[in-house]
Amino acid sequence: MRKIILLLCLLPISVFAEQQNQKGFDKEFDSEKTWTELLAQLPAFPKQENLLMFDAGPASKNLHYIDAPSIKVEEDGVVLYSLVIKSPGGAMNISYEGMRCASQEAKGEILIFKFHNTERRLFALGRDDKTWVRARVSKWEELENIPQHYAQRALARYFFCPTNIIVKNEEEAIQALKRGSHPRVIQ
Repeated sequence: MRKIILLLCLLPISVFAEQQNQKGFDKEFDSEKTWTELLAQLPAFPKQENLLMFDAGPASKNLHYIDAPSIKVEEDGVVLYSLVIKSPGGAMNISYEGMRCASQEAKGEILIFKFHNTERRLFALGRDDKTWVRARVSKWEELENIPQHYAQRALARYFFCPTNIIVKNEEEAIQALKRGSHPRVIQ
């Protein structure tokens, strides 16, 4: 019983330590920097010739694209990307987002489970004048709990986080988009 109580006491400390170890774009994005400074971290605005179409499933008649040069696989396990959604009528929504894959890590002989599902975070939105505007609300959200995130769920399952394992680099993500799914995905 004492061991269980000790483990329960140490759990919050390990979670806090994990949070302190997270580094990357989202940490920089949350800092006290001004919007002008943060703009330097955003990718170039998507260009038509760089868009890679992907199938987001039957939930929508919209066309879905990822801007290939915007894809970044960060050391902290976040995939950054620009998402372009075109409606049948020609309207476009452009966003710069991040995705954290649900994962498990092996450190030495111990398998460490992270207690989260795949998550998405909106950082910026594209405007008609081809500039970015900071998202009013920017927080990590679980993909499974929000029905509108069907495009992001497809990206996670078939391209960026197949079998809950993050792609190792930008080229692997781009190749998965070009072939229509990642090789780890069982069709």
